[in-house]
Amino acid sequence: VEKEARDYFSEKVYSTVIPRNVRLSEAPSHGMPVLIYDKTCPGSKSYFSFTDEFMNQESTIGSAA
Repeated sequence: VEKEARDYFSEKVYSTVIPRNVRLSEAPSHGMPVLIYDKTCPGSKSYFSFTDEFMNQESTIGSAA
């Protein structure tokens, strides 16, 4: 599915991939966001990376306007 989305939407798809991770699945059952439940797990680190990617893109768009 990821490859198809990237092929179809190309540059509209972020490069960060959030991997499947047990800690991501456990967090909701403990009533916590994963970034609080385990900020060092691969899924949390990927969410931090996505946030950086998103904010960098937004600042690029904002400065171009």
